Amino acid sequence: MSPDSIKRILIRSFQPGDETAFRSLNEAWITRFFVLEEKDRATLGDPQKYILQPGGQILLAQLSDQVVGCCALMRMDDQTFEIAKMAVAESAQGLGIGKLLMQESIDLARKLGARRLYLETNSKLKPALHLYSHFGFRTIAEGTLPPSPYARADVRMELLLD
Repeated sequence: MSPDSIKRILIRSFQPGDETAFRSLNEAWITRFFVLEEKDRATLGDPQKYILQPGGQILLAQLSDQVVGCCALMRMDDQTFEIAKMAVAESAQGLGIGKLLMQESIDLARKLGARRLYLETNSKLKPALHLYSHFGFRTIAEGTLPPSPYARADVRMELLLD
């Protein structure tokens, strides 16, 4: 990634009017590899209700005037957030946007008092698994958590924050 590319990428908070970009980015990757599930439809259909109102945050990556990436922090409890609905447009992959979004999400979670980050993913999403491992997420042993609401979630990971 060139320094010029990094300078042109702005990571910002979700604003009214970003609903369509957030939904489109996530629907694109989910339907590319899996199928949209009921929980996807609910969350993507009303991010205000399911993410923001319960104390979560959504970060967006903007390149020029286009939103090309997103990542949600969904509050699970006072000290835990779930990293969810992370997506980068296929046309913008390879620019380091996933790393920027993840670093900003971790930093924001710390500011919000998080001691733990949790996520669910799928074993066939190798670039995502590599990204999460790069940031220190570790796999949680199977059978130690209740079932996921997502059929596609076969890997669960956590990052303990200082």
